[in-house]
Amino acid sequence: MEESVVADFVGRVHTSDLGSGEPVTGRVLLSQRRLVLATDDGKTTVPLSKVFDIVVGTVPGDLQSFFSDSVTVAYDRDGQRGTALVEGEPDDMERFTRLLFKALLRGVTVTVRHPAKLGGRVTDASDHTASISLSPGAIGFADCPEPFEVDLSTVIDYERTDRTIAGTKRPALVFRHVPETQTVTSIATVPDKRILNVLGRYIKLEYDEVMEDVEAFDPTEEQLEILVSIYSAGGEANIADVITGDVAQTEMVLDTLREEDLVVDGDAGAALTRKGQMIVTSYMESVNS
Repeated sequence: MEESVVADFVGRVHTSDLGSGEPVTGRVLLSQRRLVLATDDGKTTVPLSKVFDIVVGTVPGDLQSFFSDSVTVAYDRDGQRGTALVEGEPDDMERFTRLLFKALLRGVTVTVRHPAKLGGRVTDASDHTASISLSPGAIGFADCPEPFEVDLSTVIDYERTDRTIAGTKRPALVFRHVPETQTVTSIATVPDKRILNVLGRYIKLEYDEVMEDVEAFDPTEEQLEILVSIYSAGGEANIADVITGDVAQTEMVLDTLREEDLVVDGDAGAALTRKGQMIVTSYMESVNS
């Protein structure tokens, strides 16, 4: 490889080129331009410009028994879909994942609107071009009038959509995050669907882990009523203002929500945590579907 290598480690790999259906030991090399997987039987070179998707931690069914901490890279191989799976030690994989996303999003310019909403209120923010910068557990938008950074652990929801900018229809990612107690909605319009896939995968890196806890929690009717009421009030509210009924019973239910890390005490009353916000979002999606 002529360009400098940013990651180099030995792990287990499986690619579309391998004759074997099982992963084998291989050397993983990553530069700013390509990913190379070298085994005793040969090597697979994946130009990063051909990568259109990355999946962290989820392995295709026929390979699930072989991989644990893994990254799957999907890429265009002469018009066909190629895949490369990599597994390694946790520290190696954490660094590899971060550097892979960083290389794929290097030099990408997007159009951001931030904050597009504060709580449920639409702001008068306008669109600005920005460059993407990645750091462990966060994504930053720089080279714009008001640079900002989003902690991935605060992302509670996201969706893909299309926006028309300067007469051109382009893909966009709408994501909501809770930096403190108020929900903030930001919009990033990207050049193409390939960048949309990669950016979306990065933003949701920590989202899936929390969703497992969300899906495992089965709220009672009273708990759900309180969560939805706080959500409808903008994510934080004095319970006396939004709930009618027995105050003592409401406080008891609130205590259970605090124990489940769904509600915390904010400046203006009870505030939803990230997990609480995600439970309400999931509930409302199920109602509307």
